[in-house]
Amino acid sequence: MSLGHTVGLLTHPDREWEAIRKDSESIGMLYLGHILLLALIPAAAGYYGTTQVGWQIGDGQIIRLTSGSALQLCILFYAAMLAGVYIIGRFIDFFAATYDVRNDNPKGVILAAYTATPVFLLGVIAVYPNIWVNMLVGLIAIAYSVYLLYEGLPILMKIPEDRGFMFASSVLTVGLVMFVGLLAISVVIWSMGVGPVYVS
Repeated sequence: MSLGHTVGLLTHPDREWEAIRKDSESIGMLYLGHILLLALIPAAAGYYGTTQVGWQIGDGQIIRLTSGSALQLCILFYAAMLAGVYIIGRFIDFFAATYDVRNDNPKGVILAAYTATPVFLLGVIAVYPNIWVNMLVGLIAIAYSVYLLYEGLPILMKIPEDRGFMFASSVLTVGLVMFVGLLAISVVIWSMGVGPVYVS
């Protein structure tokens, strides 16, 4: 049922969030039926784009990664997406008590997973690694994910919209902090010799 919500989140998010709230979906089933599959889209697209298409800076030559290097980096990226959804979901559950959310059935990971859906889907643009195109599509994906967060959180958590707005803003802040942390971790990993290897 997880993938069945994908189209609804893009076409009629209000009704779809209501349907998601009524589902009794475990985190394991959510990962199997939604996250593991959709997170493959940007990872696989990135692998293809960096090894087969390549990118160009100015009038310079086309740059590509070796298959081994691209595979290593895409696996790390895939693992980071899977972990990121879970960690943000747990932060949402942790913050829930602050906003008077009944915590008998935590829905933080569910909210994080479905909110990330546009980012997963539009990650397909990585097959064409042009920085400006990727930035534009990435901004659209992030903007719609933020919209889904603000629209879906009050519905999923069954709280008033004003409290939902504050809660969603807290979640967004955590997401931004995690993104900065991920960039810092990437620098550390690259310094350990796991950085990109280019085709000569």
